[in-house]
Amino acid sequence: MLEWEAMILRVMGLLAAAVVGVAVPGVAVAADDGPQQVCEVGDKRLTELSGLAATGTGYVVVDDSSDQASHRKIFYLTKKCKVDRTVSYPSRPRDTEDLGIAADGTLWVADIGDNNGNRATIALWRLAPGAKEPQLYRLTYPDGAHDAEALLLTRAGTPILVTKSIASASVYVPDGELKAGKTTTLRQAGSVTVPVTGTSNPFGLPGRLVITGGAVSPDGRHAVLRTYADAFEFEVSGDDVVGAITKGTPTQIALPDEPQGESIAYTVDGTALLTVSEEKDGKDAVILRYPLADRAPVTIPPTSAAPSATTSSAAPAAAQKVAAAEDGLPTGLIVTGGVLVLAAAILGGLLLRRRG
Repeated sequence: MLEWEAMILRVMGLLAAAVVGVAVPGVAVAADDGPQQVCEVGDKRLTELSGLAATGTGYVVVDDSSDQASHRKIFYLTKKCKVDRTVSYPSRPRDTEDLGIAADGTLWVADIGDNNGNRATIALWRLAPGAKEPQLYRLTYPDGAHDAEALLLTRAGTPILVTKSIASASVYVPDGELKAGKTTTLRQAGSVTVPVTGTSNPFGLPGRLVITGGAVSPDGRHAVLRTYADAFEFEVSGDDVVGAITKGTPTQIALPDEPQGESIAYTVDGTALLTVSEEKDGKDAVILRYPLADRAPVTIPPTSAAPSATTSSAAPAAAQKVAAAEDGLPTGLIVTGGVLVLAAAILGGLLLRRRG
């Protein structure tokens, strides 16, 4: 670790000690029974796992390493985390960071990472059931480049992207239909700010403030966003995932000390969350299972017409943020906590960007 990085971490530690005492009213904390180890991912092509989804026969994962051709694939794993098969991209992806499975079984891979903030376009890869290779759809932000690592899919098939911005993340949806060979402009549908917690993680306070993955439950009634430290689950009504994450009050589920947690998914029956991190110090990545207390197995509601390759992107605009003072926090505490979070964010931003 460089000397300046160590200095940043020391300063952030002092700031974190002050900020952790700032409580967030109304945020429920799930019972912590600890994770269950599912299996180890031993394949050396999968050392920087960034996206995860569960299937009836196992798991689907993507690796965010684009330097080696052998890593640039979609990997299907068995329930014991062994590679069963792979699917290649027809052209080189830039930085695949998340994935999700739509209600009709279509797999979407989010090629949305941009550590240097210089991509003119980002991409979604669509792998229809039975297809031999995914189809590329290009997108562009209306307000310049953003780094992002979280993809959410509504049951209607609308992709939702959440940026990896410290403290307040932007939420984007396509402003029109996705068409192969064309570039679709995104529009900002709102923003989301995750509560500040004290959960231990390798990046300290900044690791608690950036969103690194997302998922929607199989029945569409819950959505989850994760940081390097925690998961935050929201209740979804009427397939309004954007409204849920921008206006709802989440339940916190601690994901402590994952080496570099950037993946999250629901089990097929919706009764637990699954995570997987990167390989660390030569040790294989491990899929972990976090049971959701009192969660009954899902009953999948019927869907309307399955989304086609040309995907509708209707999504509600986000409501205006409610002032923190209206939630009952003392003004002085809000200001102090906000200043400390901002200071830590400035110090930590460069470090997180370097680590990807």
